[in-house]
Amino acid sequence: MGILGFLRGPREVLFGPGQRYALGTVTASLGSRALVCTDARFGGTDEFAELVRLIEGAGVHVTVFAEVLPDVPVHQVAECAALAHRVRPDVVVGMGGGSCLDLAKAVAVVIAHGGQASDYYGELRVPGPVVPVVALPTTAGTGSEVTPVAVLTDPGRVSKVGISSPHLVPHMAVCDPELTLGCPPSLTASAGADAFSHAVESFTAVRRTATPELATERVFVGKNALTDTYALLGVRLVAENLRRAVEAPGDAEAREAMMLGATAGGFALGSAGTAAAHALQYPVGALTHTPHGVGVGALLPYVMEYNRPARVPELAAVAVAMGANPGESSEVLADEAIERSAALLRSVGIPSTLAEIGLPSDRLRWTAEQAFQATRLVENNPRPLDVDALERIVRAAYSGDRRSLREEARPQAATTTTAGVR
Repeated sequence: MGILGFLRGPREVLFGPGQRYALGTVTASLGSRALVCTDARFGGTDEFAELVRLIEGAGVHVTVFAEVLPDVPVHQVAECAALAHRVRPDVVVGMGGGSCLDLAKAVAVVIAHGGQASDYYGELRVPGPVVPVVALPTTAGTGSEVTPVAVLTDPGRVSKVGISSPHLVPHMAVCDPELTLGCPPSLTASAGADAFSHAVESFTAVRRTATPELATERVFVGKNALTDTYALLGVRLVAENLRRAVEAPGDAEAREAMMLGATAGGFALGSAGTAAAHALQYPVGALTHTPHGVGVGALLPYVMEYNRPARVPELAAVAVAMGANPGESSEVLADEAIERSAALLRSVGIPSTLAEIGLPSDRLRWTAEQAFQATRLVENNPRPLDVDALERIVRAAYSGDRRSLREEARPQAATTTTAGVR
């Protein structure tokens, strides 16, 4: 198999302390009317007011939607789009956590192409370019500032839904780690676990045969030479700095590294995609109402264990990126990657089992059945998945018994998988 390299991303990324002060110039380069999407918390801060002044000072008329809710209920896309249709923005600016950026991206689709957000659920259903988005994250987790997906919550569906299209990649990302200083420890931990899972799952994802059509047939093509570089960067930075950022919210160096790690993870997942841990988190999150990063972090070591037979060299590389001795055998290092990952997540308060986060014991099979419907994630897993395999992972993660996954494992690598119809 020849080398496959594939990478999507914004036209430009500005990263570093103080880069938020370029926001006015960046926004003005895209038009004279801006719609700003944020949540009530960040919208009430002095930092937000300063950012709006920067945009207005560059000659741009600003309209603010400061009502974004966690996990973006789909009705908010319609509400914000109705506001946008009145003010006709040239650019949408998302400021805040991943939900704020995802709403900005979804609204940019509806402004450009009409209809409802549900018209675009799934992959490759956005028919063309959208209103340009400038993304300014204030947390270090989702990587949404560089990805082609917006995740929403629809009350008509059990799990979260996504709009996935290359057209959703923001036009520009402005990443200023100073905006994450003082972020509460619990949010720092959850966001950091999310970033770590993006890096690990992207690096260990399915490797597909390189064809000229691959990038036009799929939004997420699987692991490849370009995303691997970003994924390992994300692993290293989060492993070295997550605990520091949680324990010392004002540690500027740790915050800078965490934001870079989250953006690197976003680049990796935005082209390679994630896999079983994210597929399972959708129903787990729906049942337990826990933050996304908490659920995916709890699941990740079990998914790594299940995938181990198909990804020993990759897990060995993860261990080395986390500080393990590269002189050990690949088999030993693969085990160490799983142990180090579990220890890192546990050290910042991520639960070690699904029982701890409140998953009902009578919904384990149901969780597996729902996860199987997340086709793009199931198909991206390096080891084949069916409902029974997903249930084994769920039961192991519920009880805390990773060894049960090793005992049943049979070495088997995957290039493609089959799944449900979602």
